[in-house]
Amino acid sequence: MIAYKNKYQQLLPELPERARRLVVAADAKTLGFGGVSFVQQASGISRVTIHKGIDELDAKVSLPTTRNRRAGGGRKKITQNDPALVDDLRTLVADSTRGDPESPLLWTIKSTRTLAEELQKKKHTVAHTTVATLLKASDYSLQANRKTQEGSDHPDRDAQFQYINSRAKEHLKAGDPVISVDTKKKELVGNYKNHGQTWLPKGQPIEVKIHDFPERDKGKAVPYGVYDMSKDRGYVNVGINHDTSEFAVASIRRWWKQLGKKNYVKSQRLLITADAGGSNGYRLKLWKAELQKFADQTGLTITVCHFPPGTSKWNKIEHRLFSFISINWKGKPLTSYQVIVNLIASTKTQSGLKVYAVLDDHKYGLRKTVDLQEMKTLQIMPHKFHGEWNYTIKPRK
Repeated sequence: MIAYKNKYQQLLPELPERARRLVVAADAKTLGFGGVSFVQQASGISRVTIHKGIDELDAKVSLPTTRNRRAGGGRKKITQNDPALVDDLRTLVADSTRGDPESPLLWTIKSTRTLAEELQKKKHTVAHTTVATLLKASDYSLQANRKTQEGSDHPDRDAQFQYINSRAKEHLKAGDPVISVDTKKKELVGNYKNHGQTWLPKGQPIEVKIHDFPERDKGKAVPYGVYDMSKDRGYVNVGINHDTSEFAVASIRRWWKQLGKKNYVKSQRLLITADAGGSNGYRLKLWKAELQKFADQTGLTITVCHFPPGTSKWNKIEHRLFSFISINWKGKPLTSYQVIVNLIASTKTQSGLKVYAVLDDHKYGLRKTVDLQEMKTLQIMPHKFHGEWNYTIKPRK
């Protein structure tokens, strides 16, 4: 027995299916009575297969060199024995993809095991591994959500883009500042996980807290950015509590005091491009009232052009400043406000981007209102083209 086991272990793995079958069949015939049982124990090949091999030897069946079985031999595909299986599987997956409330599956129940269980309830004999094979054969694959939809397009979307571009070119040609503004995503301050990876000695990852529960004495950081298109310079004012219109304009004011008026000594105009919503949204009275105060303080004539709703990704600051900040601090826990400021300020690119960052520890209140009487004093001049998105604020004398 041991000799035969050694023989089969060395020989059979190197042979095609038909040759293995014929080798063990020939040995079984040679051994005579009890040969099939003996060969089966030594080789591990089933008795049915050994008898098939004996039948082939006795009948002297010849097969083409490219085949190991007769035509029609072997186990039938499950889809041949169960033609309705694929259609029922596609129905289950399609319903769960659409989120049909009548479907037995829900958004979160899409595993192959669950699909197999649902199919078994429909009298299909199928395993989860077969479900995975069938899905792949039907051009299904595991995929994450992709952010591509911007919402319904405004009919003047492209025209507004062209309008912003023309105003920006006109200001830049005259040597006046053009800035893109927005608030970056709020960040938890503390020893929490920050998405991304950073190079560290092997086996020595930075250990952070398991749960992201804000610490009472730290809270969140609110980075409001100002991107100077002409100078390729970023300025980020890191707030400590609320993202309000008062905070947004305070950030622009700090940029002007620290950088703007030094770089644009002779300028009397400023163009701001901003999203349609957020703390610098075109519907906010407080945003416009605070800009009026800023214009009064500086003597600047301020023009604001808002991107149409749902098009915030086209704002220059998103891919000229914020994206590089995220790359710079990826994988690094934002343990304190000072760490956040330092990481932002250390952001740079090969194209020459330089970033300045400061901490704003002033606490801005919520629900600050602007009454109708104050609104009447604002020197706001809506433009002829979409005056709600494009307007100029002149200093009050």
